[in-house]
Amino acid sequence: MLISPEQFLGFLGAALLITISPGPDNLMVLSVGMSRGRRQGMMFGLGCALGCLSHTILATLGVGALIKASPLAFTALKVAGGLYLIWLGWGALRSHGGARVEGAGLPDESLRKLFAKGLFANAINPKVVLFFLSFLPQFVLAERGDASWQTAQLGLLFTAQAVLVFGLLGYFSGAVGAWINRTPAAGKWMDRVAGAIFVGLGLRLIVAR
Repeated sequence: MLISPEQFLGFLGAALLITISPGPDNLMVLSVGMSRGRRQGMMFGLGCALGCLSHTILATLGVGALIKASPLAFTALKVAGGLYLIWLGWGALRSHGGARVEGAGLPDESLRKLFAKGLFANAINPKVVLFFLSFLPQFVLAERGDASWQTAQLGLLFTAQAVLVFGLLGYFSGAVGAWINRTPAAGKWMDRVAGAIFVGLGLRLIVAR
């Protein structure tokens, strides 16, 4: 069964806001695009986005294994994930912003190498693994059946929107990077929005479970 329209829209809105908030991946996409060109920035961003597929697989397998082992264990994962999201949100709410985008001093590399570099950097990032294991299960609804299949769909949706967002950031890297550098308060307020989402998701789970 496919995820519901409510799941789709709620998850997509949260994922988009989180993806555009200043972070290592999107700032690096902007840096590569500013220093190397649009195509290079878009290719690096594509690699970063597709790296999310490995985290989707891990999250799907982990959720499936927990469901088979014990529904109580799955509930414990969701509560632990909720606390982790609250912790991330609190850090974002306290952020002073100040993100800047500098042209990355990278040697000449082919598009294939830039894609591989983005893919590898995202795929091996343990913080992204933890984020996926915490974030995706928050949108899994027990009444809609197979939790693993729901998790896989959510991970694919996250990856798809990341491909779009990072592609746009790479294409418009010059203008977006200059805007962020001119308006440091923008990053601060984007952190506030993302932080509020994290805290809200975590509290919703812990209170409503």
